[in-house]
Amino acid sequence: MKNIAHIENDLETKFGVPRQSGLVDAVESRIVFEPEYRNPEALRGMEGFSHLWLIWDFSESHRSQWSPTVRPPRLGGNKRMGVFATRSPFRPNPIGLSSVRITGIDLQTPEGPIIHVAGADLKNGTPIFDIKPYLPHIDCHPDAQGGFAEETAQQEELEVEGLETLSHLFTPKQLEALQGILASDPRPHYHDDSERIYGIQYAGTDVRFKVCNNKLIITE
Repeated sequence: MKNIAHIENDLETKFGVPRQSGLVDAVESRIVFEPEYRNPEALRGMEGFSHLWLIWDFSESHRSQWSPTVRPPRLGGNKRMGVFATRSPFRPNPIGLSSVRITGIDLQTPEGPIIHVAGADLKNGTPIFDIKPYLPHIDCHPDAQGGFAEETAQQEELEVEGLETLSHLFTPKQLEALQGILASDPRPHYHDDSERIYGIQYAGTDVRFKVCNNKLIITE
């Protein structure tokens, strides 16, 4: 497997990255190809598609051993499920799969062709193995069942307090993305300490916060 590209965005650490693709559509990213694959011909026809599948490397989750069961955070971090029944990054082959929305394609840049996408759940610098078009008439299954993940999907968004104090640090689009990231509660689901201070590194800034009574309060 060769890395054909990598992603560039404002998500600098694993903590704070949206748990699934499409969860925070305001997150903007660029797909930058490695020199060997910077051929505009490889993107011919892509302009007719609205979404892509990204197949990528959980580059910060490599392990020499694997476990047949993992602890999904959505189940509180204590209940075990089969690794192949989850999207845990700790797998025999640490490969991720994400659907993203195309927002633009630049075929001629100093870095070669660039694909601009929205809604990615990859941290900055994540290697990408492959890119495939999303086919709505095949890839979308309205009658599909989501198992235990569907049962825990209904999560109330947090109210974010203090975001306006950061307006001088970010662009309006970055603020919109940060709002979505914080509102979706980046904490592990089994954490419930109203005095604990958390921090995410976003767009070159360390944003610290705590959560109390369904309200996320930016502290620093």
